[in-house]
Amino acid sequence: MKDDAGLIRSLDARYYTDPQVFEVEKRGLLARTWQFACHASELENPGDYVTFDLADESLFSIKGRDGHIRTFYNVCQHRAHQLVSGVGNTRVVVCPYHAWTYELTGKLRAAPNTKSVPGFDAANICLTEVRTEIFLGFVFVNLDANAAPMDDWFPNARAELESFVPNWADLKPLEWVEIPENCNWKVSVENYSECYHCTLNHPTFATGVIRPETYDIQPQGYCLRHTTECSDLSQMTYDIESGFPNHDKYSSWFLWPMFSFQVYPGNLLNTYHWRAIDADHVVVWRGWYSVDGTDNPVVRRMAQQDRATTVEEDIHLVESVQRGLKSRGYVPGPLVVDPRCGVNSEHSVMHLQRWMREAIDG
Repeated sequence: MKDDAGLIRSLDARYYTDPQVFEVEKRGLLARTWQFACHASELENPGDYVTFDLADESLFSIKGRDGHIRTFYNVCQHRAHQLVSGVGNTRVVVCPYHAWTYELTGKLRAAPNTKSVPGFDAANICLTEVRTEIFLGFVFVNLDANAAPMDDWFPNARAELESFVPNWADLKPLEWVEIPENCNWKVSVENYSECYHCTLNHPTFATGVIRPETYDIQPQGYCLRHTTECSDLSQMTYDIESGFPNHDKYSSWFLWPMFSFQVYPGNLLNTYHWRAIDADHVVVWRGWYSVDGTDNPVVRRMAQQDRATTVEEDIHLVESVQRGLKSRGYVPGPLVVDPRCGVNSEHSVMHLQRWMREAIDG
């Protein structure tokens, strides 16, 4: 929001600290945007399912005998008992309360003694389905039945990612790194979405991979696309000659509001998934992938190096910001929005904060 001098001020602290704002986000933003559920490889066989929580709702994704992955609210249509928990495989979905039994498509198959009930028609009863899309092997859901497809939200992101990770269909998760952060999810997302702080705070990343003077972040719909030329890659600690195009590049696609695909040189895919816990806490899940999920020492080493350097450095930054946002002495300052954009500009944060404000204030 511009002040009287025409400067764009950062959001008020309450957007990051007020529990009521977080409640508004759960009812609105999290229920109307595409959210990561699981990797499709976790649902290889008919009946495989994964449960997860989103916006105070328990959901589960399950693979049908027709090969389709569907997602349902995790609640029996009889008396509202939860149906499944954790991960597993089942021939049919059976409610543990009264044994109401559903097909993998969500249709009611059978329920004890209901034939004695005049007018009872099982064909009229079905689990409530949630919009589901498979995006390059990643399962995303949206609680808004009328939501636009992901390709509308994130134009060109799918095709660009395919050009950077042409073997995406062969990849499976190798390692998940769980990173608790004592900060609001938006603080962590903003930190990820600008590189104004990189040269000062991320020496390994800023000198080993990217050329900071070429780094830029531009919106593509609700995607923030990170691009850069790479530094001298002859000193990389692993062989980047994958045989694929773009093996000598780094790029990232942040999908508003809580997921990012990132590709290191060598076409090495990794992901960020922010899971907001409350107004003051978020858990970041770093995903690392290999062909068929088989052990890969390069991927393992990159995951360890990333956790020890960039991730560790970011934890201290975002947690300091969260403490500062609660200070009586904090007055939101102007964002550094350079009309030429580039690494030392916060135009990407400007876009993010506009989306954040719209999600909360309407």
